[in-house]
Amino acid sequence: MSDAPRGSAPPRVEPVPGEPAATATVGTERVLLVADYHAGYEAGLRYERGVDVPSRAPDRRERLLRLIERTNPDRLVVLGDLMHSIGDPGGAERGELEVLFEAFPTSLSVTVVKGNHDGGIEDWLTPESEREVAALEFDPEAVTVTPGAGVALGGGAVGVCHGHTWPAPEVLECDVVCLGHEHPCVRLEDEVGGSRVERAWLRGRLDPAPFRERSEYEHVSWLERDGETPPRPPRIVVVPAFNDLVGGTWVNLANQSFLSPFLPAGLADGEAYLLDGTRLGPYDAV
Repeated sequence: MSDAPRGSAPPRVEPVPGEPAATATVGTERVLLVADYHAGYEAGLRYERGVDVPSRAPDRRERLLRLIERTNPDRLVVLGDLMHSIGDPGGAERGELEVLFEAFPTSLSVTVVKGNHDGGIEDWLTPESEREVAALEFDPEAVTVTPGAGVALGGGAVGVCHGHTWPAPEVLECDVVCLGHEHPCVRLEDEVGGSRVERAWLRGRLDPAPFRERSEYEHVSWLERDGETPPRPPRIVVVPAFNDLVGGTWVNLANQSFLSPFLPAGLADGEAYLLDGTRLGPYDAV
């Protein structure tokens, strides 16, 4: 997924083959991007639905640690929903996250973009009191928690947000916008009527139409209406869920409602790709 230039040094957001993760060079940093980890999901299923599913926390952790070892990033960026509960992390969930953060390389910085499931996660990951900091087995100075509307990384190269709310204007000024929340999937059928659901990437450009209607974007450069030819809108990359239990939006089925308030209207020329890199073409015609 290389990205056509809007600026002098266009970033490249490249999927890791076979994985729901991507890498990008942002300024001087190599970044690993993942979305929707949903720590504690199995405990949530028991509480919310009465469904007893064995915990896959060790498997999730090992998959992410292998990815970090494989890609050797300077920074891990989680595009929201690192945890599953809406409020403060509960017992199983917090335990899963503690073990995960303790296992990260000491050289790794972590940016967590708050998702709609992340509640007060900053109160635990980046506490202010000395007592709470002393209780942690990882360095909170290496962790940054940002609002769900997102931030611009690398001086405007890559904008990151969760996707459950409208992005911050600075995110829309970036060359590429990456988000999670949607958990995009495609339903694939064979010639005898069998079907399977696969996680997928969505890629395209932002469509100006839904953003022009909102006053907070009045000064976004590619939305200006002064008669001059505006810059091309940024690329958009919707990252599949890291957690393979959570399901998602079947983007290639008619009448499916998207979760993000600006999708699918804000996605122009959107195409779907499988995790192995297979290009499926326009997502709504797969």
